[in-house]
This record gives sequence, structure tokens and C-alpha cells, in this order.
Amino acid sequence: MTRTSSAPRRTAAPPGTRGRTALSALTAGLLATAGLAALATPADAATTLGSAAAGKGRYFGTAVAASHLGEAAYASTLDTEFNAVTPENEMKWDATEPTRGSFSFGAADQIVSHAQSKAMKIRGHTLVWHSQLPGWVSGLSATDLRTAMNDHITQLMTHYKGKIYAWDVVNEAFQDGGSGARRSSPFQDKLGNGFIEEAFRTARATDPDAKLCYNDYNTDGINAKSNAVYAMVKDFKARGVPIDCVGFQSHFNSASPVPSDYQANLQRFADLGVDVQITELDIEGSGSAQATNYANVVKACLAVTRCTGITVWGITDKYSWRSSGTPLLFDSNYGKKPAYYSVLNELGGTSDGGGDGGGGGGGTAACTATYTTAESWSGGFNGKVTITAGSSAISAWSTTVTVTSPQKVTATWNGTPSFDSSGNVMTMKSSWNGSLAAGASTTFGFTVTTNGTTTPPVVGACTAS
Repeated sequence: MTRTSSAPRRTAAPPGTRGRTALSALTAGLLATAGLAALATPADAATTLGSAAAGKGRYFGTAVAASHLGEAAYASTLDTEFNAVTPENEMKWDATEPTRGSFSFGAADQIVSHAQSKAMKIRGHTLVWHSQLPGWVSGLSATDLRTAMNDHITQLMTHYKGKIYAWDVVNEAFQDGGSGARRSSPFQDKLGNGFIEEAFRTARATDPDAKLCYNDYNTDGINAKSNAVYAMVKDFKARGVPIDCVGFQSHFNSASPVPSDYQANLQRFADLGVDVQITELDIEGSGSAQATNYANVVKACLAVTRCTGITVWGITDKYSWRSSGTPLLFDSNYGKKPAYYSVLNELGGTSDGGGDGGGGGGGTAACTATYTTAESWSGGFNGKVTITAGSSAISAWSTTVTVTSPQKVTATWNGTPSFDSSGNVMTMKSSWNGSLAAGASTTFGFTVTTNGTTTPPVVGACTAS
């Protein structure tokens, strides 16, 4: 499902039980990522999403819009943090074949060229989908539609042959609800159930080296829809129909959170002999609750050997199709959110403590924020954060500290704190100690009541002026 902010929204997966797990502690040191050096250089190993994921043998990607690549902060964040891309709309039928037999690849080529220049994996999205079809497709007879479908697959895959790691061959072919039935579409209504198999066979014949995936939403937990997809994949594998992977879109919000059987669902598909991938992840919310949900998704993928990668559906909240729900890892100014750090930590990475994710907020001086536990006792601990100016003097600084519920910050010193509505995310700003010479340091501290949870807090990036 690829959506822009103006596209129709839909309710995410049927309600499940949100998993509750504590955020992992920051891990120290850099990970050696043998065999994946192209995805992470020694200078940034395990300090970005892509390099940390590479250390786990996986990719961490994002949906990309060609129209935003000219924005410096957008391109910088993409290039720094991710090692895989999915074109958001640029490879869809209406974008690539608006008139029958007349193909347009310009915008998609721009994304592919950019990704190749950064040694990123590229997912092709999508070949056959009921939505974003040009008007001429639905008016075809069954015979013409079959020819047009196979020609469209062949032309796209031939144009990008050797460049695309995996294709979403068919997208969202099943209904929501409890029926497990196929969705009405020009392909289903005129070609019948066999159109999916035919699309996969045509795709394999066109590019034998590309991974071929089925992709859908509301299939994240075990339910009627995911059961129907499961039955199709099982049948395909039994009969030798070429299918290599299944994509789980994973659009979550408070009404449809991460289901309690998410990992089990991924595992049962993997047990059929296909890779599983989280293809369009976004989670509405903020603060520690959002961070915990993102961490749970990453944990589930890491626990399933054949979960080969995660793609978030966009870089920054401001361009998300669900922007009002602030569902992504970077805020509208490209600042790293608590969810970013929870994902990085689960991937085994460690924050470099600096920057704002790609240049957001322009003109700010650099600083770093590092955490240590100063004292601890039964029921609590004192945390200390060291703020260090970069190569230039600074006059003020701020950072965030996220504790894991039910922990609570009960006292602070050497800074001016404010808290989000949950009380778990503290923004600490300098008070008397804001002015620091280049390379100089200061500290602030806080007391945490653990309430049974001893997980160390997560410290966000330092911003300074």
C-alpha cells in the first residue's frame, strides 16, 4: 500500500494485544559487520539504522519519494541512516504506464540511480495492484487485460533487471474482514483466482534473479485474512509456483496495535520456506509508548531467522501519509525521536550522540550527550548525562531522556526539565551551564524510581546553539 498524505486512509489491522517490553540498554562499541562492508563503513558502523541492521544480517529501508530528493535534510537522512529503499509511488502502474504501451520511468529511475550510488538495496513496488491504476486498464476485456498485465510486468522488470532486489509482484489481493475472500478488482473479476499465480510466473520468467513477494496489510496477526494468504503461499510452494517472500505492511495505531501473535505469524510464514519482510512500517504515537512498539516490531523480526529486513514507510513525519499521527522515526525537523533510539538499540547499535538526523534545524552547533549510572540502590538509581561541545563553542544545549514505564523521574539537577504527557520522556535544557567552550563538558543528573524495572534510560541526540 503506498500512500501519500492526500491518499485515502484505512483502518490498520484488527485489534490485538500490544506487547510490553522494556527498552534495551544502549550497547557500547561498534559491531564488526563482516560480509556487509558495502552497507556500513568503519566510520559509521552500528551508529545508524542501516549499519546496525547490517550487523544483524538484515536491511533497514525506507519509502522514498523522488520529489523530495532535492531537499538536503531529506537526502542526507536517507543516505546516512538507511541501506534500502522502496519507491513510494514512482513504480506504480499509473506512474509507469499511464497510456497503454507508453512507459515512463523518469521518476523511478531517479530513485534507483540515487540508491545505486549509495549501494542500497531496492525493492520494486508494485507490479499488480487494484489501486492507482490508469483508467484504461479497467475498461479492457479479459483477454486484453491478461495481455496488458503480463506486458506491464515484463516491461517494468526488464527495464530494472539486475537492479531490483525484490519485487512486490501482487499487492493487497485479499479482502478485509472475516471472509478470507479475494478482493474485487479488474484482475480478480475478469481473470479469476489464477491471476496471482500467472503474475508470479511471468515475473520469474522475466527476471529469475529477483525475489518475488506477495505484499498486504492487516495480515500482521493470525486472522482470517492472513490465514487466506497463508493458504495461498502454502499452495504455491506445494505446486512450485515461484514465490520467495511475503511482505507485511505493519501500519499500527492505538486502535490496531502490534498484535501479540505478530512474531508467531511471521514465523509460520517463514516455516513455509519463504522470506518474510516488514515492508511499510509506521506506528502512530509518540514518546516511550511509540518507542516500545517499534522495539517490539524489531524484536519480532530479529527473532525470525527468515525475516530479512524492515522498511519504514517514510523518513519524516511531515511527509507521512499519516502525518497527523506522527508515525515515523524522525520528526518534522528530522530530529531523532525516542522510537529511533529504541530501534537502533534493538538492532544492537549505539548512538553517536550527535546530530539531528540529517541537518534539520540548520545552523546549530554540535554537541554530544552520553549517559552513565552514577549510583544505584534497591528501588532506584541516579543517572548522569555528560554534555560535550563539539569543535565550536556553544551557548545552550538540550537533550531528551526516556525512561521505561513504570519508572519515574523524581528529581533533577543542573538543568531545566520538562516532560511529555506520559511523564516518561524528559527534555532537559541547560540552565546556568549552557555556555561551553569547544570540547568542554558539563553534566546534569536525575533520580529514577524503578518501580520494579531496572532498564537504563535512553538518551536522545544533543542539540545546541
